[in-house]
Amino acid sequence: MLFNPAAGRGRAGRRVSTVSSILDANGISHTPIASRKQGDIESLVLTAIDEGHQRLLVAGGDGSVHEVVNGILRSGREVEFGVIPIGTGNDFSKASSIPLYWEDAVTLLADRINSGAPGRQIDAGRFNDRYFANGAGIGFDAKVSRIARDIRFPMGDLVYLLAVFRGIWDGVATPEVSIKYGDSNFEGALTLVSFSNGPWIGGMFHMAPMARNDDGMLELVYAKAVTRRRIMTLLPKLLQGTHIDEPEVICSSFRKCEIVAASPVPSHLDGEIQPLQTKFSVEILSNALRLL
Repeated sequence: MLFNPAAGRGRAGRRVSTVSSILDANGISHTPIASRKQGDIESLVLTAIDEGHQRLLVAGGDGSVHEVVNGILRSGREVEFGVIPIGTGNDFSKASSIPLYWEDAVTLLADRINSGAPGRQIDAGRFNDRYFANGAGIGFDAKVSRIARDIRFPMGDLVYLLAVFRGIWDGVATPEVSIKYGDSNFEGALTLVSFSNGPWIGGMFHMAPMARNDDGMLELVYAKAVTRRRIMTLLPKLLQGTHIDEPEVICSSFRKCEIVAASPVPSHLDGEIQPLQTKFSVEILSNALRLL
């Protein structure tokens, strides 16, 4: 069992012994292994797969899931994985109908393993040369992810709301981009572009209510250039998922999308900040993962 002690503002580190005890009580053989820095879990996954392990468990948040998924998909092997949500947002777990109360999630996972239940097939996204489990974004939501990562107060999902306010205060960039998906094209200034495999981002934002991570499609949601004041009026709608009816917001299902920005822009994968880039190729990988 891999875990990030820092996940959930340190909750994972404090709860891993209880998680391990529940697994032991249910007869699940496992070895808790802690990550030490960003990227560790991905490397540990690759090592475990090379050693012949065909089932992996991860206790943590969306960042931990992100690393597990990248390790599995980079390996090119079919490996089952189970998730125990002890993060901040736990967006992947919400999308995958995993109980958000972590003790219930551990118990259900143990039951599925003991019953021999097969892993569920779910989709993943590819973003240039990296992968994402739940969602990716360019522009303002990437900025919010970076700000949220630097906030250390134990606030739960509210950390993302605070990050939004800080991001608005700092100013909203509206880079010029070109988007091509299916038979559609867009050229102009945008506030954000979001690629969703699951409905939620940042724990509380219902970015793509229509998204399902087993339907073979990604959901594209992008917002034309808007002011700070307009973002504030859109924010309550984003929490409820009703922003998709607003005139500045465009939504579409797609399998592959190409984006070119006029200058390097920030981006994120499952909340993990990526280097500034100008070209983005995004596509769905149907049935790429096996979730316990």
